[in-house]
Amino acid sequence: MAKPNTKATFKEYCLRALGKPVIDINVDEDQVDDRIDEAVQYFSQYHTDGVERMYLKYKVTAEDKVRLRKNNDFTVFEPGTYADNIELESGTVGDSPGDLLGEDGKAIHLEGSNLVSTKYEENQNYLVIPDSVLSVINVFPLSDRANLNMFDVRYQLRLNDLYDFSSTSIVHYEMTMRHLDFLDHILVGEKPIRFNTLSNRLYIDMDWAEDIDADEYLIIECYRELDPTQHTRMFDDIMLKRYATALIKRQWGQNLSKFSGTAMLGGVTLNGPELFSTAIQEQRQIEDEIRLSYEEPPHIMQG
Repeated sequence: MAKPNTKATFKEYCLRALGKPVIDINVDEDQVDDRIDEAVQYFSQYHTDGVERMYLKYKVTAEDKVRLRKNNDFTVFEPGTYADNIELESGTVGDSPGDLLGEDGKAIHLEGSNLVSTKYEENQNYLVIPDSVLSVINVFPLSDRANLNMFDVRYQLRLNDLYDFSSTSIVHYEMTMRHLDFLDHILVGEKPIRFNTLSNRLYIDMDWAEDIDADEYLIIECYRELDPTQHTRMFDDIMLKRYATALIKRQWGQNLSKFSGTAMLGGVTLNGPELFSTAIQEQRQIEDEIRLSYEEPPHIMQG
C-alpha cells in the first residue's frame, strides 16, 4: 500500500477507499478538495498531532514603541430617524457630531438633528500573529531576573549559601526561590495578554515606553498548526484518512440525494439518503474518537 505524502495522493487514497475505480464516485474534484481541507482543519484544531508547541521570537523596533502607545478613536451613534427623514442604522460620523458619512464617503451635515454620538478610544498595543497560530499561552516575563547585581537577594543567596552543592540543602534553596518568585508575582505581577485567532492580534497590556527597549526580543509561547505541505507524514495519519474519507462519502450521499429512488440499468436503484446518513454516523464517531482520545485539555491551549 502506497503511503500518501501529498494532497493529490491523499485524495486518490480516499477515493480508492470509497470504491474507485470499481465504483464511480459522484463527487466533483473541487468538492473533494473542500472536504479534504475541512478534514485537515478539524484535525489541526482538535488532534494533538495536528499542532506543535512553538516559541516565536519578535524583535521590538523603535517604530513599535511609538505605534503600540497610540490610541485609535472611533465614534458610534444612536440608531433612529433624524433630520431630513434619514434613517440611521449604523455608520461613521464625520468631523463634527452633526456630520454623517454617506454612501459616497462624503460628510452629510444634519442641521438641527438630535444625533447622539459617543466617541471611544482603543489602544493599539497589539502584534499581528501568523495565521497558523491557533493559541498563545504565554509571553515570557519581562524582568531583570537574568541580570542580577551584587545587591540582589538572589545574588547574595547564591554567593553565600550556595557556593557549592554541599554547603546547604537544595530543598531550602528551592523553597527560597519559590518564595521570591511568589513575592515577584504579588508585588510586580506579569503582563496581561489577550489573543483571538480570528483577529490574529496579540494584545500585551504593558507600558511600552518603560517596560521594554528597542531591539529587545519578545518570546511568545504558542500552539501552531502543522503545514501538511511541509510535514507530509500528516497525510498518512490513520485518523485523518478515516475522517477525510467519511467527509467525501457524506458529500457523495448528499449529491445523490437529489436522485433518490431513481432506477438505473440492471434494476439498480440510487439510495443517496442512506449513504448520507451512514456517512454522518461515521463522521460523528470519528470526531468523538478524536476529541476523547487525542484532544489536548482546553486550558492548555488557552492564552
